[in-house]
Amino acid sequence: MEKIYFKSILGIGLLHITLLAATVQAQDTTRLLNNVVVTATRSPKKLSDIGRVVTVISAEQINRSQGKTLPQLLNTVPGLTFSGAQNAPGIATSIYLRGASTGNTLILIDGFPVNNASAIDGSYDLNAFSLDMIDHIEILKGSGSTLYGSDAVAGVINIITKKGKGQGLKGSLQLMGGSYNTFKESASLNGTVNKTGVAVNISNSDSRGFAAATDTTGKGNFKKDGFHQRSASVNISQAVSKNFSLNGNLQTSYTSGNLPYGAFTDDQNYTYNNTFLFGGLGAKLILPAGALVVNLSQNDVWNNFNNLPTDNNSGYQVTKNRGKISNAEVILNYALGKYFDITSGTSFKYSNTNQYSLFLPTGDPDIIKDRNNNIFSAYTSLFFKDDIFHMELGGRYNHHSTYGDNFTYTINPSLFLADQFKVFGTIASAYKSPSLYQLYSQYGNIKLKPETTTSYEAGFDWEIIKNTLTFNTQFYKRNAKDVIYFFTESVSPFNSFYQNGQFQKDKGFESELNYHSSKLTASAYYTYVTGKLTDEKGLQTANLYRRPKSTFGLNFTYQVIDDFSFGVNYKYTGNRTDQNFATYPSTIVTLKHYNLADLHLELKATRNLRVFGDLNNVLDQKYTDWLGYNTMGINFMLGAKYQFN
Repeated sequence: MEKIYFKSILGIGLLHITLLAATVQAQDTTRLLNNVVVTATRSPKKLSDIGRVVTVISAEQINRSQGKTLPQLLNTVPGLTFSGAQNAPGIATSIYLRGASTGNTLILIDGFPVNNASAIDGSYDLNAFSLDMIDHIEILKGSGSTLYGSDAVAGVINIITKKGKGQGLKGSLQLMGGSYNTFKESASLNGTVNKTGVAVNISNSDSRGFAAATDTTGKGNFKKDGFHQRSASVNISQAVSKNFSLNGNLQTSYTSGNLPYGAFTDDQNYTYNNTFLFGGLGAKLILPAGALVVNLSQNDVWNNFNNLPTDNNSGYQVTKNRGKISNAEVILNYALGKYFDITSGTSFKYSNTNQYSLFLPTGDPDIIKDRNNNIFSAYTSLFFKDDIFHMELGGRYNHHSTYGDNFTYTINPSLFLADQFKVFGTIASAYKSPSLYQLYSQYGNIKLKPETTTSYEAGFDWEIIKNTLTFNTQFYKRNAKDVIYFFTESVSPFNSFYQNGQFQKDKGFESELNYHSSKLTASAYYTYVTGKLTDEKGLQTANLYRRPKSTFGLNFTYQVIDDFSFGVNYKYTGNRTDQNFATYPSTIVTLKHYNLADLHLELKATRNLRVFGDLNNVLDQKYTDWLGYNTMGINFMLGAKYQFN
């Protein structure tokens, strides 16, 4: 039944887009093969020159999405599932890029890697980042481990912040308010004075929220789980000379709120506060045929959780985690004549965590004290470009302080035909070491081995109508060895710990149709993914929990008149499975498919004033992303932004 329904929706959606496309005259676009991106190759290149799949969320799209959170915006990207994006405000989300688990997607800020050394899988919580600080986002799908190292197994999300642009300073004020007593205020200042670029942004968000846990008691007295966030960013660039420039950026946020005790369980006194601090320094020297870049960054995260005794929890619980990651990198991009150019670099990453967890009246505290590791890497990618044939050959050497030497590679040919049709393929390997938590926590296992992955990809990108209509499809397969997963023994004393499985095999495909004109921007997509884990006993498990096999999306924005536009985002999320830990042993349950539709309206009231409104979950769907947790019903957000010179 789900398949028949889905195919009907897909056909109607594609037909609708095609009919809309036929009614509007074509002009320029920012999502074509001549679009320039930097994430795929660590140097500026047109999409037509590379054989990788890169999705760009433009500044215009981000401006139209100020009523959303960053996870909610990214959840509209084909192949990306942000499980929990519609849960109560502040609840951590899970990133599944092409079905891969959260720790397999690398997050960058302006090309600098950001991780959380204290997190279970080392991943970064995107709730810590305010959307109004972002200029645009580039998303590389497929293994990026040759150029970016560990964690870039499934892909890379590069968040590019706002920079100082144009001579003089200009600023803006933005106010928003909506459902669940949610309010947000932000202010920004950016521009260039002489040769110094400055961009400053501050924001404040508050929400009373709603009960994060699902109430099955029938009493209806679960508390509302509120959310509060203060964020600030500063980005400064200095043109020292014609060929030499410096840049620095600082991002910080403080988030606090309430949490439930767990799935289906309220807690009146469970609170948290998280602090995120990121700083990056960069220098760039323009060479006769390339550039030399030096990047330094420091990323610190503090997570604190406190739980006072309640009816549901008779003890006292306190958890304090700190993670620190230092990165240093040197990158050389250089053209070697007409047909070849090269990207080479070295990097060093140091990770450290201190963690303390105490539960009274039982037991002693669980302490991770000053656990750390480091990894040194050297890499080179050679790019060949002829009239129609392009090729990337890359390799990366890694030396891990615990696991020793490792080598990863990328082979990526592409063929560009008839000026509008590109076919490509990729074979790439990846390497991911266990997190410090997986090694040294109370569930840790110091015998864990690193995960190794080989990825295969083939696809095409077709510009059907030049500068107007494009269609792309990619097929992929990902084979991982020694996959790390959480395991609980089936006999007393029922110990739980992390261990390596044998194999994880995932496969899927994505198709996307894009249309752009002076009035209309529209897209439709379909994605499919499936996967299985084989454990050490040879038992196979379909373990892509909370990840749908099928998704379908339809997004469009229409400029009705010069000063008024409206947009619709629609996403169908297919059936998923989740684990029910309320039973022992845990059981597998099916989460039903659902349809989300969001409406956005925007009016340019004056030359400097823009007002907008969002109506989200227009269909008021009742659905579950995580078993035992609530999601947002129909909700709204209204806002206004004033710009001044």
